[in-house]
Amino acid sequence: MNREVDICLIVEGTYPYVVGGVANWTHELIQRQSHLTFHVVCILPKDFVPELKFQIPSNVLGITNIFLHDMPEGKELSRSAADDLMAQIHEPLAQIIKGAGIEPYRQLNDVFKRNPGLGFGSVMNSRSAWELIKEMYEEEYPEASMIDYFWSWRAMVGGLLSLMLADVPPARSYHTLCTGYAGLFAARAKLQTGRPMVLTEHGIYTNERRIEIASADWLEETTSKALTIDSTRRNLRDFWADSFSSFSRICYEAADKIITQFEGNQIPQLEDGAAVEKLQIIPNGIDTQRFGAISLDAHERPTVALIARVVPIKDVKTYLRAMANLSDRIPDLRALVIGGADEDPDYFRECKQMVEGLGLEHVVEFTGQVDVTQYLNMVDVVVLSSISEAQPLVLLEAGAVGIPLIATDVGSCRELILGRKNESPRLGAGGAIVPLANPGALAAATLQLLTDYEYYQSCSKAIKARINQYYNKEDQYIAYKALYDSVLKAA
Repeated sequence: MNREVDICLIVEGTYPYVVGGVANWTHELIQRQSHLTFHVVCILPKDFVPELKFQIPSNVLGITNIFLHDMPEGKELSRSAADDLMAQIHEPLAQIIKGAGIEPYRQLNDVFKRNPGLGFGSVMNSRSAWELIKEMYEEEYPEASMIDYFWSWRAMVGGLLSLMLADVPPARSYHTLCTGYAGLFAARAKLQTGRPMVLTEHGIYTNERRIEIASADWLEETTSKALTIDSTRRNLRDFWADSFSSFSRICYEAADKIITQFEGNQIPQLEDGAAVEKLQIIPNGIDTQRFGAISLDAHERPTVALIARVVPIKDVKTYLRAMANLSDRIPDLRALVIGGADEDPDYFRECKQMVEGLGLEHVVEFTGQVDVTQYLNMVDVVVLSSISEAQPLVLLEAGAVGIPLIATDVGSCRELILGRKNESPRLGAGGAIVPLANPGALAAATLQLLTDYEYYQSCSKAIKARINQYYNKEDQYIAYKALYDSVLKAA
């Protein structure tokens, strides 16, 4: 039996099995809140093989892995009982997907509480479940491919229902680090226990999922709009996007506090149903003394680094194209890609092929997952070409060293590099902001930094001063201690 802890942290596809910005943030949060006890719930894909990438702190008293779509077989139901179960599930499930908020989710949770012992056989693999899928298809997506809808329903709803069958660890409060499936589980924990629940949203989950949905080849348009003026017909991209938006709305309604790192993130949160009185900003922070002590060593080759996982959302390919453009102007250029490459092997292979195709074998180096501090002393410019970000720790760390930054106009990158609107005194630009997916602009901004000494020094001084003034880790930990104190007092 799990022992009750102070904080149950709920994460999705990250700590302690994946190294990256959110995982590192989570690890340090637990370490610095050493006066509290934690239980970590990890929401994972069904076939994921958990392998620890962190030394688990002693104040973590347990780890629970919940694999989406991995359900017990459950008890066998008669046809009439199965029909009755699907009738109870139908309306709440339809309302959840339509974005009706937490009330239908509460109703769905109540169905599972009233019917213990359910499992895959009854909720996913019965004749009654098939009839439910057909009814929901005919109600909302009759113009879409039935077989595509079937598998989309199984994927989306199967993940949701598998959360309903998982045990909720006992805790005085619950803290989810994103919406999505983790947010759904946190909302269920709030409904089931009545204990406080808070959300920290680093990147906006629905925005990132919308990007993935828009580029998903397997979600082909199945409704021909060329032959009709009816623009209200819905397709499977709508199904996926609406479902994730609905998951966020449920999490926002359940949460007692909604934390993000910068003001810009609050706009999409409000659009997806977050209540303004719940919103709070706690900026990320770093050990400014540690990174500020790193000195930039003399090195022969001008060196640029992209510090990120090699995955599509980081748009490594735009960085590679920019480096090809830049290498024509700076023949001795060195371009590093610092970050893990095992999360999306196909994308990594495509990036390696692009390097060969562009003739950049002498320019680009993939380091894999390494200690970034061992590289920062030899980097002149740090680049982030991401499609979506929140408040990237890698920019804070490089900026604290005094390395000028170039980033796309996503998340808090603009205010990190150019300063907040209310910055006083104005510190000046710490680098440049460039458009998304624009290798030419990225190359031009990098070239200016590498060839204009006075501009480079001005950016280096400004970014170091800004990080020191606004992004100190101690301020972050003090804010989270106060947050936890307040929710535990209410528990």
